[in-house]
Amino acid sequence: MEPITNWLRQNLKGDPILWGIVLLFSFISIAVVYSSTGTLAYKKGNYNEYYLLKHTGLIFVGLFFMWLAHRIDYRYYSRLSLYALLASVPLLIFTFVMGSNINEASRWLTIPVINQTFQPSDLAKLALISHLASMLSRRQQHVGDFKTTLLPVMLWVGVICGLIILSNASTALLLFATCLLLMFIGRVPLKQMAVMVAIGVLVGGVGLVAGQRYKTVISRIENFTDPTKPVPFQLEHAYIAEATGGIFGKGPGKSTERNIMPHPYSDFIYAIIIEEYGLFGGVIVLFLYLAFLYRGLKTVMNSYGAFGGLLSAGLSFSLVLQAMVNMGVAVGLGPITGLPLPLLSMGGTSLIFTGISIGIILSVSRGEREIRPMVGEPEDTIRIPRVSQYA
Repeated sequence: MEPITNWLRQNLKGDPILWGIVLLFSFISIAVVYSSTGTLAYKKGNYNEYYLLKHTGLIFVGLFFMWLAHRIDYRYYSRLSLYALLASVPLLIFTFVMGSNINEASRWLTIPVINQTFQPSDLAKLALISHLASMLSRRQQHVGDFKTTLLPVMLWVGVICGLIILSNASTALLLFATCLLLMFIGRVPLKQMAVMVAIGVLVGGVGLVAGQRYKTVISRIENFTDPTKPVPFQLEHAYIAEATGGIFGKGPGKSTERNIMPHPYSDFIYAIIIEEYGLFGGVIVLFLYLAFLYRGLKTVMNSYGAFGGLLSAGLSFSLVLQAMVNMGVAVGLGPITGLPLPLLSMGGTSLIFTGISIGIILSVSRGEREIRPMVGEPEDTIRIPRVSQYA
């Protein structure tokens, strides 16, 4: 037993509670995805365990990338984020023009050889949050200066969110909200944030009208706000799943709405969780996300430098905000968005980017325990790769 404990201490560093939360999410995800993909396997002519094995394999790949990311000194992500952003812009443009069109939106690129789809918006989201944390940390003495701080921030946020909204409005809006939260934590004056919101509304409106999802977005908002319109099919069956789940649910694998509801393993997996595990299971999942956010913010509070704190805060808010939006949609608190439930929904490369995001948070918590500046050295500048002022 002691050799195993020693191995875990040497290889799984950072916040141990956060590790536990992620592993618990992984077990829940495997169970619920297996339960909700039976009908899909039948329709596709696959054996029942096909999606179980595929999803479990992707979870292990995501955990491996999480482990890999947490082993890297988090300060190196300052430079890596710039390179990732520079790569994201042409990828997003290429995807919009020539990407795989699924559900009337070009969000995916198909990776040759492995034939796996990839959403460049996942890379762009991770890169923008990381680079925004880097820019704000390096400009803490000039956060009120328009040219030094707001202009480069506005440029990157506007370009990335503007390109994403062309084919994925919900992801773009959520990313923009995360950036505003990060700016608020980074002490950007409210006056400048108001300017940022105004620019965001302008760029977002143009991108939405020029993009592929304008009619879909308007239709979903009208369905949500107009009580005379019928409840959308998938939301109606989500309500049925939640109503029949009761307090303790029907039991694992006993969902009936999984056979009727479109995408029960992705957009509406929370409804399946409530149907099979009841209100009790739904509350536990909600609690786990809140616990995840708490541990992420705990890392922020323990952070020695501004970059580590902003980086952990941005990535934590990004994941948990998406989870809250997904669960809110499933119970009728917001219009349908199509966002998956992070850490639980069946996915492909999105699981890898989620793993990398969590690995970076763990790297921050590990670094604040192991990598402290020497006495007399300024924070946020020690051994951090240099980035140009407007990068």
